[in-house]
Amino acid sequence: MHPFFGQSIEYFKGVGPQRAETLNKELQIFTFGDLLQHYPFRHEDRSRFYSVKELLPNLPYVQLIGEFRSFKTIGIGRKARLVGTFADETGTIEMVWFKGIQWIQKNLSVGVKYIAFGKATLYKGKFNIAHPELEIQTKKNTKGGYLQPIYHSTEKMKKKGMESKFFSKAMKVLLAEAVKHIEETLPNSLIRQFGFIDKKTAVVAMHFPRTSQQLLQAQNRMKFEELFFVQLRLIKLKIARMEKFKGAGLNKSDLLNDFYEKHLPFELTEAQKRVIKEIYADFRSGQQMNRLVQGDVGSGKTMVAFLAMLIAIGSGYQCAFMAPTEILAEQHFKGLREQAHLVGIHIARLTGSTPKSERRLIHEGLMSGVISMLVGTHALLEDKVKFKNLGFAVIDEQHRFGVAQRARLWTKTKDFYPHVLIMTATPIPRTLAMTFYGDLDISVIDELPLGRKPIKTRHYRDNKRLEMFGFVEKEIEKGYQAYIVYPLIEESATLDYKNLMDGYEGISRRFQNYQLSIVHGKMKAEDKEWEMQRFARGETKIMVATTVIEVGVNIPNATIMVIENAERFGLSQLHQLRGRVGRGSDQSYCILMTGLKLSTEARTRLKTMVDTNDGFKIAEIDLELRGPGDLMGTRQSGALELLVSDLVKDGEILKMARITARDIMSDDPELSKEENRPIKKHIDSFNQDVVNWGRIS
Repeated sequence: MHPFFGQSIEYFKGVGPQRAETLNKELQIFTFGDLLQHYPFRHEDRSRFYSVKELLPNLPYVQLIGEFRSFKTIGIGRKARLVGTFADETGTIEMVWFKGIQWIQKNLSVGVKYIAFGKATLYKGKFNIAHPELEIQTKKNTKGGYLQPIYHSTEKMKKKGMESKFFSKAMKVLLAEAVKHIEETLPNSLIRQFGFIDKKTAVVAMHFPRTSQQLLQAQNRMKFEELFFVQLRLIKLKIARMEKFKGAGLNKSDLLNDFYEKHLPFELTEAQKRVIKEIYADFRSGQQMNRLVQGDVGSGKTMVAFLAMLIAIGSGYQCAFMAPTEILAEQHFKGLREQAHLVGIHIARLTGSTPKSERRLIHEGLMSGVISMLVGTHALLEDKVKFKNLGFAVIDEQHRFGVAQRARLWTKTKDFYPHVLIMTATPIPRTLAMTFYGDLDISVIDELPLGRKPIKTRHYRDNKRLEMFGFVEKEIEKGYQAYIVYPLIEESATLDYKNLMDGYEGISRRFQNYQLSIVHGKMKAEDKEWEMQRFARGETKIMVATTVIEVGVNIPNATIMVIENAERFGLSQLHQLRGRVGRGSDQSYCILMTGLKLSTEARTRLKTMVDTNDGFKIAEIDLELRGPGDLMGTRQSGALELLVSDLVKDGEILKMARITARDIMSDDPELSKEENRPIKKHIDSFNQDVVNWGRIS
């Protein structure tokens, strides 16, 4: 882009070193280009003046012309408020101040014409505006209305005199010079196809639109462009990977067929069959597979991964299965070993706590090719771990592993890259999947295995605790087991630990006839494991735990999940915890315990849990409540830095942008056609590590 946009913000008129430092820290504004892209989060409509008679309760901010008739102070001390009676020819309205009363009284006069701006609220049948904006009426400010941009600021910035009005003035100065350097970034064919306004007009109108209609046109153009360039980048990465990274051709299905016909423990769902077919097609393509499989807890992802491993092993290659924790790796190892032995596959396990003597045998077995399947934690990534011919790697709960860690698996073979299957039990809404995993192929297992009953979820407040205990006792008497989970939030770890211990004591007193297990983060790994094994064997009937059991133990006999202080958990965490029960064919229950007072958002989360077991519906609502950054983790959202788009609201624009980017890349992968020159010129101006190509700088 033009060097103008790369100039340091320190040299912008009215900024200087101190303000520049604050802008750097508070809003990541470093250059003129960054400032230009600090877009308003809303516009106030100053395009018309209302009369008092025209006011309605549901109007947004309004603008009035009138004069003060009188002022009076009501109340004393801290409870004092100043009320001014403001009038025009159609009626009167009260202006109210709760702060800065003395300053207001000094600076306002009766009988002078003012323009007042604020939110008109109806109270006891009469309108009032609290803390209105006021300026003396002049010919200039009465002449014609406009849309006033409102910019985000922070407390630290306001202390340095950089509130919304500062940005408004700065943008006028900046745009006067910047507009001549703004270049078109989309081809004319796209601008015509979608009826977009040009880039210069769009950037100016994002700040200072002439009309509400023009603001909407500018937002549509800028949102499309931002999402289009994000998608273009992901599709380019995918094409480059497919051309550069060849995968082993895995096309022998004899071992799979043998297992399928003689040993398959249950009938596969249609969704599982569909995903296996997608994986098999990737294996045979000769290109390296990078596929994400999403499916709710208990939807049978591990069986899909095992059947895919049978194709790889049957084709003469080794497989790796990587899990984020030792407990989970152990669980996968036990489950996979049962199946692997049925068809004579040699399987081994490698974690941080594997003894040296065992490690040596594993390293030898991998290099000789005797071990066909290795299950473990990130111990698999160590340089010492070498395979004879690794053809396929499965990664469970990939968000626990960084991209760099995944890439280390690729170095385990010389002549090609192993195929990679990533599994997650966290359902990801489509808009997020398209944006964060746009370079992966995505498969969805959207059915539960036959015979599984949906988990019944109930919400009890603290005043129903005895009822909850009674229900748990009845289920235990029938021979089932229960989890009782307490929140653990880092900032208040000591308080949460106390809650857990207090809760444990209360439960011990209430269930004196039963053995209890307790598991929390402060315990040693071997103690945790011992307690979990006691529960798994049925020796203890209740497991009192923090969220360490969120991912892991699979105990079909545990049919009750009680979540204490459920209002303190996010939706996806509640859904994950609930998925710990319902692993067998018996009816399971999830009980959400909360205090009596709940925020609106907490009520929405709890109602969602009670209403549905559908992980994708839950993920969509979670996205609306929390936004994409929180949902994907700060590391990934920070990498994206969307400036104008909102993945919650702009799903349709995102789809349109993705289809357009895909069509252009399949028609002209090198962007060498004359019509695509603006796109190529724009993306060539970025460093390789920039993620959002929809920026000016």
